[in-house]
Amino acid sequence: MDKEGKIELIGMEFHAFHGCLPEERTNGNTFVVDFVGYIDMKKAFNSDDLKDTVDVNEVYEVIAKEMATPSNLLENVCGRIVKAIEKSFNFWPFSVTVSKKNPPLEGPCEWSKVTMGEGLQEGPEIFNRF
Repeated sequence: MDKEGKIELIGMEFHAFHGCLPEERTNGNTFVVDFVGYIDMKKAFNSDDLKDTVDVNEVYEVIAKEMATPSNLLENVCGRIVKAIEKSFNFWPFSVTVSKKNPPLEGPCEWSKVTMGEGLQEGPEIFNRF
């Protein structure tokens, strides 16, 4: 039996100051980040030891650090999170979604979202291999 699996952090909520408009930079907004990453879990499956897997607290800290740096665009925030995760962890494939609550549009819109990740260029079917 293969021991590949996924680790998910869904619904991480941050009050942050991303956006192009002055009021977004002054007042901030609610942002939600979702992370899905695939790793080999063989060692952790057998050892039951945190050192043999990815500590989700460390993943959260990397994401929180990037969310604390204001950006004009969700694409920039999401891209910085992707780069930081690539640098710090061995997930493949993985995805990050950054969502902005009630974006300032001319009409009602609950969320605007951007999703990026390593391995996504393979297409969505790569996520079905697990």
